[in-house]
Amino acid sequence: MPDLNFKVTGVQAAARGLMPLLHFNLEISNQPPAETIQAVMIQVQIQIQSAQRAYNDAERERLEELFGTPDRWGQTLRNRLWTHASTTVPPFTGQTKVNLPVQCTYDFNVIGTKYFYALEGGEVPLLFLFNGTIFYAGSRGELLVQQISWDKECVYRMPSEVWTNLMNHHYPNLAWLSIGRDIFDKLSEFKREHGLLTWEQVFELLLNPSHGSEAEAEPVVPKQAVEELPPGNGAKADLSRRSAAEADGEN
Repeated sequence: MPDLNFKVTGVQAAARGLMPLLHFNLEISNQPPAETIQAVMIQVQIQIQSAQRAYNDAERERLEELFGTPDRWGQTLRNRLWTHASTTVPPFTGQTKVNLPVQCTYDFNVIGTKYFYALEGGEVPLLFLFNGTIFYAGSRGELLVQQISWDKECVYRMPSEVWTNLMNHHYPNLAWLSIGRDIFDKLSEFKREHGLLTWEQVFELLLNPSHGSEAEAEPVVPKQAVEELPPGNGAKADLSRRSAAEADGEN
């Protein structure tokens, strides 16, 4: 009966992915090594082992949303689910290597995104929990099926810059925020009422309302009012012209 062991040896960003995608290098070995494995269907749960690394002051402040204030981290700093992934392994004997694709998101409603974005550097301890189905050849050549043992797991410390560089590539100088449709409708109405052209202007005005009030306080004089003379000034102008004409007549 096959006994598979798993080890993550590295990670790279997908070279030409249309969406943020990481490829974890997965090494698989089997005992006994002479046994022929026809295929393996693997499902993986990936957890963030947040307690297995240190954090600086800025990181602790940004992580309060996930774990609370640092004085509570003894109870709250625990493993958090990052994502799930799956792959299919082709036939092999003894040992093989495959890529485990992991799709990433820049949605700040997702715990993993909040965690990775809060980090300034260092490594992220990741726990890989494996399950799935093994198809292998029996002693008489028949196809047999076996489940991956529930205790199969491994740990990999991923450099945080791998995730950061991936997001900077797909979303240069941008952040992606998902909000409810009712809130979006209110923001759209606010944008129209204030004659704003971009969503950046909407958020800048909401964050700095004093800028908007200063602009509204500036008097706006219609062009027609500027061109027309007030009645008093008009009368003075007529008197001036009349006096000049009388003086010419006397001369």
